[in-house]
Amino acid sequence: MLFEDIVAFLVKIVWSPALIVVCLFGGLLFSILTRFVQVRRFKEMIQLLFVKKNKEKSGVSSFQAFCMAISGRVGTGNIVGVATAIAFGGPGSIFWMWIIAFLGASSAFVESTLAQIYKEKHGQQLRGGPSYYIEKGLHCKWLAIAFAISTIAGCGFLLPSVQSNGVASAFNIALGIEPIYIGVALSLVLGFVIIGGVKRIANVAEVIAPFMAIGYMLVALMVLSFHWDKIPGVFALIFQSAFGFHPIYGAIIGSTIMWGVKRGIFSNEAGQGSCPIIAAAAEVSHPVQQGLVQAFSVYIDTLLICTATAVMILVTGMYNVFYESGLLLVENAPALGNQYVAFTQGAIDKVFPGFGNLFVASALLFFVFTTLMAYYYYAETSIVYLFGKKKKRGNYGIWGLRILIVLAVFYGSIKQATLAWQLGDIGVGLMAWINLIAIFLLFPKAIRSLKDYENQKKKGINPSFDPDKLRIPKADFWKKTDI
Repeated sequence: MLFEDIVAFLVKIVWSPALIVVCLFGGLLFSILTRFVQVRRFKEMIQLLFVKKNKEKSGVSSFQAFCMAISGRVGTGNIVGVATAIAFGGPGSIFWMWIIAFLGASSAFVESTLAQIYKEKHGQQLRGGPSYYIEKGLHCKWLAIAFAISTIAGCGFLLPSVQSNGVASAFNIALGIEPIYIGVALSLVLGFVIIGGVKRIANVAEVIAPFMAIGYMLVALMVLSFHWDKIPGVFALIFQSAFGFHPIYGAIIGSTIMWGVKRGIFSNEAGQGSCPIIAAAAEVSHPVQQGLVQAFSVYIDTLLICTATAVMILVTGMYNVFYESGLLLVENAPALGNQYVAFTQGAIDKVFPGFGNLFVASALLFFVFTTLMAYYYYAETSIVYLFGKKKKRGNYGIWGLRILIVLAVFYGSIKQATLAWQLGDIGVGLMAWINLIAIFLLFPKAIRSLKDYENQKKKGINPSFDPDKLRIPKADFWKKTDI
């Protein structure tokens, strides 16, 4: 019991109202400074997905980096996380998820552009992310190390436990399979994939990520087609609840905002500092290109997939809402209790009886598996950063990480959901605090890079990057390559 109390205490510290304010303020600030690049360059975001990679060069293609980012962003947060936000924040929490996604797209742009600026070549792979731009851009080695350690702890142990817990719970509800068996199977398959390194992860993500997103959206559209008449009312409920105007949900307006932002960040990872690690692995001719691609991935995650989950749950009425104390505020679906994954399963089951439990469990399996691959890559890059040229020690560290993440997946599958989510919240919060501090200090370099990119586009030039011209020191990769 003492461990659970300590975890709950740490969650309150890490996820204080200050982090909510910083996330919202950062997204708004970057949106204004980039002149809402997430809107102005929307068409180009899509076009950049399909830029071909030179096979003779290192790194992965923009599309592979996008799929790897989607793999990391789309996970339990899109199904269980959305349901949890509704359970403790009410329908209005979805509005705040939208806000943090829209503003967060600009944060994703800034952090991913910085990751490209300061990336490095390690063997035949490109590596980068917050640890690299903190050390090179801020000249703050200890903070870079702190982020790397937080990432290894968060993505190597804390966050995987959340993902596997969601899958195990879903299959237990759907088929009565004991969580321990799901944990063993998921651990073994994950171990096989991550042993193959970044190339195998990118190849698997390139196939699974589009498939899982399209399949889930098709089922969501089928469910909504049976409730078209209720959709306007649901959106009205979301907006009324978001600002405390609803007579019932006005009592939890603080929780509405907190849960919306918290679950929004957990789902889309904008500002958290994880997806820049993937962004740095892409081969592009200018850092801004990958910044735009990663901004688009935030839209896919939250504005598309999270919204589909939320509207399915709300139009079917398959949800309950609780006070923070655990007492019921609204009980629309008595049979579901506080089994949050059951909200989504119940919504689909209401239209397709007997199908919801199994479909959601299967969707979660794909979502979670690809997310776990992304988590491993985040943590592996952090180990590479910490050990640098000490290749032998780095290899030991990577094998230790592989064992750790496999054990974490198994551990999370058999632990209670509340504890698993709290551990995940700590991991996300620590990474977000460090990364947000860094990008607040380094964003002028991303803004200068954006202006340079847009000036070259106006002149009809295929953009290339010259860090000396933009007064950006330590961007050594761009001085040694003709990428």
